[in-house]
Amino acid sequence: MMSALSVVGTSLVDSYLCVDALPSTATITGGVNGNKHGLVRRGIGNNVELSSSFVDGVREWKLSVNRSFKKQRKEHHRRRVGIVNELGGQYEETFNDVKTQLLNYFTVKAVRTVLHQLYEMNPQKYRFFYNFVATNEPSDAKRFLRSLAKEHQELAERVMVTRLHLYGKWVKKCNHAEIYEEISNENLQLMRERLMETVIWPSDDTNTEKIG
Repeated sequence: MMSALSVVGTSLVDSYLCVDALPSTATITGGVNGNKHGLVRRGIGNNVELSSSFVDGVREWKLSVNRSFKKQRKEHHRRRVGIVNELGGQYEETFNDVKTQLLNYFTVKAVRTVLHQLYEMNPQKYRFFYNFVATNEPSDAKRFLRSLAKEHQELAERVMVTRLHLYGKWVKKCNHAEIYEEISNENLQLMRERLMETVIWPSDDTNTEKIG
């Protein structure tokens, strides 16, 4: 009786240990199929089929973990790319942000010019315009001019004409090649300064010790 139990136990252990050693043609499916040990082994020639609910559960768990890990990596990569795009800017097709900055800059410059002219020619309008500029930011050109037109149409038109005139003068005097060269030279200068800050120069005491 004891020998029979030993033989049955040995065969069951061998069957479970053979799960990972199956050939590529072997298949594993769930279900007990009437076997009280939860494992059925059927074979025709070299083809072996094992059915085990436990093995199927392990395989499903591994697949679930792999899918979750891949999804997390994809989400992390998408968020990282989004941040880089936001910080670096997208300049492959358009420079609309630069155009907006130019419009705002020449509006501010035109406001200063008109203020200077009114200070010398019309103190009353100067006080009104000065107070208006103090409460409305001219760096947001479109909003500033809309508000000014509601309060004083003549001054709004004067600022618009002045900024167009100033921009025309700048276009005639602007040398794009010179600006490009200035940017390049400044980049080199900053890199050279940073290099000099990071270089460790030997002290006089160190040179004396080496010579001695």
